[in-house]
Amino acid sequence: MARVVVLGAGIGGLPTAYELRHRLGDRHQVVLVSDVDRFTFIPGLVAVALGHHSLERLQVPLGIVSRRHGLQWVQGKVQQIDPKAKKVYLPEQTLDYDYLVIATGAELALDLIPGLGVHSHSVCTPAHAVAAHRAWQAFLKDPKDLVVGAAPGASCFGPAYEFLFLAEYALRRHRLRDRVKITFITPEPYIGHLGIGGLANSDQLTLDLIAQRGIETITNAEITAIEPHRILLRDGRVIPFGYSMILPPFRGPAFVRASGLGNEKGFLPLLPTLQHPDYPEIYGVGISVHLPPIEVTPVPMGLPKTGQMTEEMAMAASHNIAVALGELAAEPVVPTLDALCFADFGDTGIAYIAAPVIPETLGQKRRLAYAIQGLWVSWVKAAFERYFLLKMRWGLSVPWFEQWGLRLFFGLSLVRPLQPTVFPEQQPTMKV
Repeated sequence: MARVVVLGAGIGGLPTAYELRHRLGDRHQVVLVSDVDRFTFIPGLVAVALGHHSLERLQVPLGIVSRRHGLQWVQGKVQQIDPKAKKVYLPEQTLDYDYLVIATGAELALDLIPGLGVHSHSVCTPAHAVAAHRAWQAFLKDPKDLVVGAAPGASCFGPAYEFLFLAEYALRRHRLRDRVKITFITPEPYIGHLGIGGLANSDQLTLDLIAQRGIETITNAEITAIEPHRILLRDGRVIPFGYSMILPPFRGPAFVRASGLGNEKGFLPLLPTLQHPDYPEIYGVGISVHLPPIEVTPVPMGLPKTGQMTEEMAMAASHNIAVALGELAAEPVVPTLDALCFADFGDTGIAYIAAPVIPETLGQKRRLAYAIQGLWVSWVKAAFERYFLLKMRWGLSVPWFEQWGLRLFFGLSLVRPLQPTVFPEQQPTMKV
């Protein structure tokens, strides 16, 4: 009997554990390690910050679902990994493993910009969303300028756009819009770039909405400091605010850096099969892995790792571990990195599709790259949130009917067979 340890119980970790349990049956042990006792649907935290619904609605207790679905759950914060001895060190115990999946997400690099996270808010963690909601309630009682955006090095811009339009929509509903100047600050070279660029209609659809809502924008913005009620930019501009929500840059988890498994920013370098190049029994899933930017931009940005991309990695890592253990008579697979993002803007929404996010070869065009707008996007986003939480309660990862729906309605797939790939940097690490 082998022991497979999954670190992290978020959108990457919990589905990975479920998929492993499904593929390995009772013949092997699946251990789920998390420093918190609840799964949280992170994409829903924008709505929590703005008071649309409670945090509890987005959470699932890990102890209950682990017992129900045959997982051994261990609560604790990982301190370090010894990849040679195959050990995971927690504060009060040490876990041995035969295979390890790192799916903890990333660490917020708030210290890179003075005042970031001190004088501004974010929606990256449950605690941050709750704090942002308290401040939002106070802001509505005394509304002033609102600034929304992302810091240099940020890699996921969808939540910034969602917060921007949902906040503007909320101000209109509270009949406060005429009292608030709204500014969107982003390191993107243009509105709707999203860290990947090249999506047909994305820039125009987003710009049209911004113009309709009377929102000012600053692109190629490099925030250098955030002080009480003002943001300082590299070009000397000072942007005042009464409330600000600024997405921070990420770095790899502290234990990955302490264990010497990451690159200079602490992210996991991986082979296309999601294995660490030096330790093939270690796999990476989600935001903790290294994916390089597609292009060089005036202000540095990271590459977004969407929820769908994370689920694709979970499927591929689980499949490949099952193959390695002899439980699956198949060839290894790699994630397609096809991405579908539903952005809820209140009275409308935009669906962004990129397939794949990173072309397989340098200069190759994506198979699909476009954006669609409509109120139906908001409805689908709300329905998917409820569906995903049901999956986490029922012990499902990505069932066949979800895979079928993605293929039928959007032309997207999750994994593909491993095949030789030429990567932009010509290195044997994950650059797909």
